[in-house]
Amino acid sequence: MNYQAVLSDPTVLWFLAGLGLMLLEMAVPGLVLIFFGVGAWITSLCNYLFSPSVNIQLLIFFVSSIAILALLRRQLRSRFFNEIKEQNDFLNDEFIGRLAVAETEIGPGKEGKVTFKGTLWTARSVDEIKPGQTVEIIDTESICLLVKPK
Repeated sequence: MNYQAVLSDPTVLWFLAGLGLMLLEMAVPGLVLIFFGVGAWITSLCNYLFSPSVNIQLLIFFVSSIAILALLRRQLRSRFFNEIKEQNDFLNDEFIGRLAVAETEIGPGKEGKVTFKGTLWTARSVDEIKPGQTVEIIDTESICLLVKPK
């Protein structure tokens, strides 16, 4: 088997490019590269069936990739990444509406610390809060709690 002839065939090159893009999707999150991989496979199939010119191959690649990306990304993203949203909702349920105790002064533009379930947390508030005051957790931003006086 002549590997140089196989690797110089545009059909094989488009197929390998698609495979590479799909594998790269696993290393680079974002659910974008997989659509370009599918576009490369569509181009490979069209090249196998019709042998279009290089310009037409590039057009097929870009149009099919962008069309599939526009049509399917949102649906796939909500299907596969819905678990993350459910986990965040669970975490918010664990914090929001619960009480904590201010350990330091907290105020507008001034982060402070609160104790919640025996752990010291960074907290922010739009209201002035004094040390020892009971606060209610109203939201979370990453690992920072947004609180208000109780």
